[in-house]
Amino acid sequence: MKALTFKRYGKSPEIGFADVPRPAPKPDELLVQVHAAGLNPIDNIIPQGTFKPVLHFQLPATLGSDLAGVVVEVGSRVTRFKPGDAVFASLFDLGNGSLAEFAVVPESAAALKPSKLDFVQAASVPMVALTSWQALKERAGLRRGQKVFIPAGSGGIGTFAIQLAKHLGAKVGTTVSTGNVELASSLGADEIVDYKKQDFDKVLRGYDAVLATVKGDTVEKSIGILEPGGKIVSLIGPLDAAFARARRLNFILTFVFGLMSRKILRLARKREVDYSFLFVHPDGQQLAAIGELLESERIRPVIDKVFPFEQAKQALDYLALGRAKGKVVVRMQ
Repeated sequence: MKALTFKRYGKSPEIGFADVPRPAPKPDELLVQVHAAGLNPIDNIIPQGTFKPVLHFQLPATLGSDLAGVVVEVGSRVTRFKPGDAVFASLFDLGNGSLAEFAVVPESAAALKPSKLDFVQAASVPMVALTSWQALKERAGLRRGQKVFIPAGSGGIGTFAIQLAKHLGAKVGTTVSTGNVELASSLGADEIVDYKKQDFDKVLRGYDAVLATVKGDTVEKSIGILEPGGKIVSLIGPLDAAFARARRLNFILTFVFGLMSRKILRLARKREVDYSFLFVHPDGQQLAAIGELLESERIRPVIDKVFPFEQAKQALDYLALGRAKGKVVVRMQ
């Protein structure tokens, strides 16, 4: 079967199409014919080797984290799915990728595709939805009436996280460029800062939580807009010792991650704010609950551009520009 793979880590990962063996499902897995694959920034970061100590791939490895498709075979212990079922899932951190004609998916990571979504729409959802759910609902414990800052509100995570936060009853602040103010407003954002005209930390105050999604000094600046007892959940680092311990990494990596996060933790303690780094994990049950929100149209997917499978590498290059309004998706079928 055809798959988009990378051969090595570093500046020249040799990303390209390759003929690879069609995978066979283990007893607890599904074999899915992929109809569409959603792209995420991590798909460009992985070949660079940034997360090589944490994420483990057998090279050459197939790229891509999200998929939607149809089950063609099930393992002997699978009970919730059958051939012919339309499903969607995130494969992130599972050692295999979605930019291929077929992919194996653990039963625990899959959910039935919402019937109101086509395969492209469904493929755009898993990773940003699970990240938003695990960050806002689980880690931050966001409650009705609280205020959450979600920067980059027009991006893949931002467009979903704003809608989920509003569903949870929170007030949302975000940053966008001038041309995306209307989009952020349509998604439900309450306070919108045009980052080309103002600094968010000079405008926003009294927030209970921050979902840190933008590299640079955004994480540190976010501390100043939080009330004491507030929480920062970071998706972009710095990695911390708690993350290393949760992953059961060795002492050296735990020590290094502790050093990397020392400054932000010191600043957070000074403001009586909690900081943590989040690494999303696949979860079919959470995805099924998110699917109900999509089915009832309380949340809608936002898609910027769809590429054919033959242009999957160009799709990754386009995503890397950082200009997408919502998600970039590759259509296989």
